[in-house]
Amino acid sequence: MIKKLTSLKETKFLNLYDAEYTNKKGNENHWIIASRKNYTNMEKQLFEGKIDDVDAVLICAFHKDSKKLVLIKQFRVPLNDYVYELPAGLIEPKESILTALERELKEETGLSVCEVDYNKTKDKVYLSPGMTDESVALVYCTCTGEISKKYLEDDEDIEAILISPSEAKELLQENPKLDIKAYLILASFAAFGEKIFNS
Repeated sequence: MIKKLTSLKETKFLNLYDAEYTNKKGNENHWIIASRKNYTNMEKQLFEGKIDDVDAVLICAFHKDSKKLVLIKQFRVPLNDYVYELPAGLIEPKESILTALERELKEETGLSVCEVDYNKTKDKVYLSPGMTDESVALVYCTCTGEISKKYLEDDEDIEAILISPSEAKELLQENPKLDIKAYLILASFAAFGEKIFNS
């Protein structure tokens, strides 16, 4: 149980906290937490029972015309390299998950959302709970249009890719740098094709 929270560093997109907690044997200890949330929201979440807001949208998109999965290859500074990922992005204040989905898919790929599969969509899943409270809405959708880079922000170095099940198998065999979420969806798509969107 967390007893005290101390802010170590706050930046525009990421904050660092020291959490003083009591473990199951009653011993006090410290844990460093990275969070998208500011200190006020973290305090309310940890000590007042406020439900934590979802931080970002993660997009599992199926391109209707080509019958392919939408993937991106993005330069990530912590890796100093490109990594395969699913399209994703932070949800802006007071923005709905659907609005964030439409905005981020267009921005990163140039594609437009057709339909959202609410039966498969998860409103909140956690990414790396040993380090952060960051959560995403995992959204399954169909999309249409042509891939374009014209909506990218200056700091985004992204190549959008449409990939078939056989191409997904080939990519997995090449063993490139992969985000774990993209890996899991790619492996499912390679094994089952568009059934992962229809079942």
